[in-house]
Amino acid sequence: MFRNAIVRLPGINFAEGLTTGALGVPRYEEVVKQHAGYCEALRECGLAITPLKADLRFPDSTFVEDTAILTERGAILTRPGAPSREGETVAIRETISRFFQDIFQIEGPGTLDGGDICEVGEHFFIGVSQRTNEEGARQLGDYLRWLGYTSSVIDIRAMRSILHLKSGISYIGDNTMVVMEEMAGNDLFGGYERIRVTPAESYAANCVRVNDRVLLAKGYPVLQEELVTRQFDPLVLDMSEFQKMDGGLSCLSLRF
Repeated sequence: MFRNAIVRLPGINFAEGLTTGALGVPRYEEVVKQHAGYCEALRECGLAITPLKADLRFPDSTFVEDTAILTERGAILTRPGAPSREGETVAIRETISRFFQDIFQIEGPGTLDGGDICEVGEHFFIGVSQRTNEEGARQLGDYLRWLGYTSSVIDIRAMRSILHLKSGISYIGDNTMVVMEEMAGNDLFGGYERIRVTPAESYAANCVRVNDRVLLAKGYPVLQEELVTRQFDPLVLDMSEFQKMDGGLSCLSLRF
């Protein structure tokens, strides 16, 4: 059960952040509206929100998930793979220290984005990507092992359809993974029930189990129906403006 979430308000320069997409320029008023709706959804799921002010030094900093891995036994600050985002972990460390005594740090030359980490109970899938390198994955695996967890590495560097591992997979509890079709055959997922997401709905693979609900991006009826059929309870949110900047539902909060 999650009790808390850390979020950061999007800055007026949000559109100056990094993106690999070609979906247009996000509309700031709509960005703020969608972010507020996201925070309200977390509250509806029973979480207490710690909101951080917009940090105009880092246009991408509303994607707070990339800055830390939060577990029940300790926190690991990351080292984002994009040079323009390196200072984000410094900016969030004080907030995380209010909740965690044991805080570790990924060190150079390792790089690691939180969006590449999928927690599945006591096990963590670590994506090696264009943002997370092998050294960062090794360091995180060592920290997780010290904290009593296990981990596996999944190399997604050859995949051009996703930026981060969690753009393509989500764990929604009850031994169930939501997996984009391109990754569904991976042997590492063989022990889980798999909900396969069609290429047309692949963005929706980044959904988030928050206590009794599953946050799901708006506009993906096939996956929504499948979740309902399997007795999950989707809470649908408009994510159009964040999608333009490679952002998904998991990116916008650190949940613990």
